[in-house]
Amino acid sequence: MSATLHRLDPRHGRPPSLEPMVQLVTGDMNMVNAVILDRMQSQIPLIPELAGHLIAGGGKRMRPMLTLASARLLGYTGNRHYRLAASVEFIHTATLLHDDVVDGSDLRRGKRTANLIWGNPASVLVGDFLFSRSFELMVEDGSLKVLKILSNASAVIAEGEVNQLTAARRVETSEERYLDIIGAKTAALFAAACRIAAVVAERPEAEEAALDAYGRNLGIAFQLVDDAIDYVSDAGTMGKDAGDDFREGKATLPVILAYARGSAEDRVFWKAAMEGHRAGDADFAHAIDLIRSTRAIDDTLARARHYAQRAIDALGGFAGGQAKEAMVEAVEFAVARAY
Repeated sequence: MSATLHRLDPRHGRPPSLEPMVQLVTGDMNMVNAVILDRMQSQIPLIPELAGHLIAGGGKRMRPMLTLASARLLGYTGNRHYRLAASVEFIHTATLLHDDVVDGSDLRRGKRTANLIWGNPASVLVGDFLFSRSFELMVEDGSLKVLKILSNASAVIAEGEVNQLTAARRVETSEERYLDIIGAKTAALFAAACRIAAVVAERPEAEEAALDAYGRNLGIAFQLVDDAIDYVSDAGTMGKDAGDDFREGKATLPVILAYARGSAEDRVFWKAAMEGHRAGDADFAHAIDLIRSTRAIDDTLARARHYAQRAIDALGGFAGGQAKEAMVEAVEFAVARAY
């Protein structure tokens, strides 16, 4: 398989898809789902009810799939990765519950958010429960190295969320700070999800680092595309309301670039918009026009392709086969979602 990024898969004449990875790990994912279902149970009925709303909400389960696919890539034949993949998914789900409270979101994956249905206190507390479950699973694995990787990722994600919170409504946020934010809040868990497979497979440090680089660069590319999609898609495609980032005053890369390249008048608009004074539908439409006229989306996606290529390159030292092909196509899929 070619080690270069392309928008269409020439082998099949179709857009890149996550389906090869889904097919690769279907059997393993059934084992992970059984762990998830078992460990989200509680004698307090609200906990599995609320957790189940999000866990069963149609997400791609990309992060645990990356753990499973990485294990396949390495030829691992044990079963430790099932509980660890479930731990990864619990970390991710907990952060989503907390994020929706912080952002005041109404939609997640096209469904009403848990905080809208059950309220903010319940969402925060069930998120805490899932974090606790994830750490139980890590401890049960018995590897201090795995515990260190996943606990560090959890701390980094929280730091990234706080960094994003303090950057909110600040249109002067630098591209460097933005990349720090998404590297923490999104890419850290992608990286850890891949790296732990090398630990349980007892592979050399170099392979750990390669899988970490694959996941980290994939995560950055994934978030860059998500942030671009907020200005070029709709709720049906995105599973959330179009313009959510705009109305929440998030200084994502499309805004950062449009602000930097805009006229003095444009900058006045962006400052007012990010501060919440220009948040109507007409304002959002104007924001889209400014982003298009400054080519901010094109350049955001160009950066996404750059990180995507770095992710693919990180797999260069691994033998070819079904797992490697699926992992490469997952990167291509991450970028192709914007087209």
